[in-house]
Amino acid sequence: MTKTTRTVMEQYQIRKTKKQKTAFIEYVQSAAAEQGLPCRVEKGVFGVRNIVVGDPEQAEVVFTAHYDTCAVMPFPNFATPKHFGIYLLYQVVIVLAIFAMLIGGVVLLYLAARALLTMLGVEVNEGVMGQIGFWLYDVVLLGLLWLMIAGPANKHTVNDNTSGVTVLLDLMTELPETERSKAAFVFFDLEEMGLFGSSAFASAHKKQMKQKLLINFDCVSDGEYMLFAVRKKARMMAPLLAECFTSDDTVQAEVLTKGVFYPSDQSNFPMGVGVAALKKSRRFGVLYLDRIHTKKDTVYREENITFLKKGAQALLRRL
Repeated sequence: MTKTTRTVMEQYQIRKTKKQKTAFIEYVQSAAAEQGLPCRVEKGVFGVRNIVVGDPEQAEVVFTAHYDTCAVMPFPNFATPKHFGIYLLYQVVIVLAIFAMLIGGVVLLYLAARALLTMLGVEVNEGVMGQIGFWLYDVVLLGLLWLMIAGPANKHTVNDNTSGVTVLLDLMTELPETERSKAAFVFFDLEEMGLFGSSAFASAHKKQMKQKLLINFDCVSDGEYMLFAVRKKARMMAPLLAECFTSDDTVQAEVLTKGVFYPSDQSNFPMGVGVAALKKSRRFGVLYLDRIHTKKDTVYREENITFLKKGAQALLRRL
């Protein structure tokens, strides 16, 4: 584990509040300054603060990762990039679970309110109780939304997305000076809220990013299968990516241009490539991502990080 990785793990693993993000921004700025790299913060809607290291306009490749972290959830986010049907089914199940929690909470509060009124000797009016029921529904719904968006921070963010952040930091500090001008590094904000950081960057750099390769590292440390989801306009780069990120004894890599769905920041860029580490189910061989957004997000497979750094360096040498 590198010095930068250890520092992020120990001091900056939670990056949810404005104060926590500011501390991390200052750390990235100091790390960039030590390498003589320009670093600036680009602001956007909803308080977005993207950290831009290097010159995206002159770089041949822009490496990215989102640095914001989410609230802790009662259930993990789950993705099966090569099986959209399974992914969609899981999302439906989650929605139904949330709806059940919502209805259950409303019923319990409704019964408690009715019992309290009866105990106090207040006449129970069914019309009034119906209005109270609708009011409780709104309150519980807003409460659940608040917990998912602004609730207590998840203290364990190793895979999502401390892993991607450490890849960028290590590349920044380890690239030879001869290769530095070919790369730029962007740490996106507010990915967890809806890809707002990458959307702001894409809008601000629309002309420059139209034909520029962007590689986004998101959840790359938990799983032995490294998937590269290549967008349509970046398909011509797929053979080169496959050559540079070649499977070895520690990581099995797959570069896909079709039949893959991975919703992350690369989706906002024509030449975007999303990178994620996956596991394979024993029974059906389905590649999947799990444990993120929960306290179980603690796996940092160093072989993955080394694999990605070597591949990125090989790519820059070839360009």
